[in-house]
Amino acid sequence: MQFVKQLTRFFSPRPACSAEIQQARDLVKAVDNGGLPLNPAKVNHIARQLGLEVSSKAPMAHTIERIREALTRL
Repeated sequence: MQFVKQLTRFFSPRPACSAEIQQARDLVKAVDNGGLPLNPAKVNHIARQLGLEVSSKAPMAHTIERIREALTRL
């Protein structure tokens, strides 16, 4: 029975992701491709939209890693 549920979930169409999740994915993809975000406030805003608490003094690299971890949990 569990196997059937997994197959059904695998082959079912996935719901469209929210704009917040898409922004986070785009950010991580850009960083992975060698880009650097120029606006730390935007990175913090994306993190907060995902439900993360972010200090304005936190290093941007740390915040991006937390966003990456949050995306793996979604």
